[in-house]
Amino acid sequence: HVRLVESGGGLRQAGDSLRLSCVASGITLRNYFVGWFRQGLGKEREFVAAISKSGGTTYYSDSVYGRFTVSRDNFGNAAYLQMDRLKPEDTGTYYCAADPGDLVVAITSGILDYWGQGTQVSVSP
Repeated sequence: HVRLVESGGGLRQAGDSLRLSCVASGITLRNYFVGWFRQGLGKEREFVAAISKSGGTTYYSDSVYGRFTVSRDNFGNAAYLQMDRLKPEDTGTYYCAADPGDLVVAITSGILDYWGQGTQVSVSP
């Protein structure tokens, strides 16, 4: 049984930082790239960041580039999203997802094999 479990969400003020974690079980995460997505209230889910299987390549949406950093610990079967200089528009439910296939195709389509249940991030002005 495959599970991705996110944690680390919470309530912060603009300018603060948060670090989200995504721990996998039931799969060997180093065989999967990991993507982070978010969905604000009443909004469509959007891509945030992704990291290749080796961790050598990362991708970011324009809205978070320079503020967020995605990383992974393949020994720990986990991935992370460090979020700095948070803005109110970063508010939403954050999901991690994993897929063994083509990273660019998957994050463009939003179709990945495994998803976590999400963790809530709220940023006040």
